[in-house]
Amino acid sequence: MNTIQEEILELKARMGATILVHNYVDAEVQDIADFCGDSLELSRKAKANDAETIIFCGVRFMGETAKLLSPDARVLMPSKDAGCLMADMCDPERIRAYKANHPDHLLVAYVNTTAETKSLVDICVTSGNAERIVKKLGPERPIMFLPDQNLGANLNNRLGMKMDLWPGCCPVHHAIAASSIEAARVAHPNAPVVVHLECRPEIVAISDAAVSTSGMLKFVENSDAREFIVGTEAGMIHRLECAFPDRKFYIIEPTPICKNMKKITLENVRDCLMGHGFEITLPQDIMETAVRPIERMLELS
Repeated sequence: MNTIQEEILELKARMGATILVHNYVDAEVQDIADFCGDSLELSRKAKANDAETIIFCGVRFMGETAKLLSPDARVLMPSKDAGCLMADMCDPERIRAYKANHPDHLLVAYVNTTAETKSLVDICVTSGNAERIVKKLGPERPIMFLPDQNLGANLNNRLGMKMDLWPGCCPVHHAIAASSIEAARVAHPNAPVVVHLECRPEIVAISDAAVSTSGMLKFVENSDAREFIVGTEAGMIHRLECAFPDRKFYIIEPTPICKNMKKITLENVRDCLMGHGFEITLPQDIMETAVRPIERMLELS
């Protein structure tokens, strides 16, 4: 453990803060976390522990989700500039216009959306529970799935559905190419390929499993393989190596990197604990409306 990590742990104990770190953040930050995981998993951990101060090491929409689920907590983020390109692809005014023109449609939003977007939709889903929840919604009403067209297309393929898809994606996962998967298989012929459901359908089709980040942990746990090819943001490799030190993991090339996740550093986590963080605050009307699709998701899952 280095000096900054020791400083962070001392400051955290003094403040009584809980540090939540997303799987895609750099390894040295993951190592000082109280909890590592995906965005909703972390927010639920914070709520279950009644944390008074949450340091959320991830991108902004994740901090907003934590605030929605723990409204009485103080939620701080180390970097004000850590946004999410996919979340930004959902312009609230365009959503309002869509709703006005399609009043019969059910709006299903990936949890990777801003609080304002959540306030406009009917239900949220995660990459881990989307298939189960969309299946439960059934065919009674037409569905618009937003903002990830890849996750939505993969769900359509799995469930035989025809949801409308918003024109958005995670640029990091969208860029993963078939040639990268093929090259990795040549280099590591005994390793199954596990990719994220945010990848394009043609990538999912040539992989052995397409799941969420938490699903990757379960896939490895339930597999007899000793090595794995991983198609998601590179920070996940550290999480997998910590959970399964007896296995080998290979990230596909070129390495998928989310520049926004990498804006979270030990230095700005320390600064956050010293009073220089960015506090998540949301208007009361957004707090009241944006939590409802999350609560509905939790009820159905």
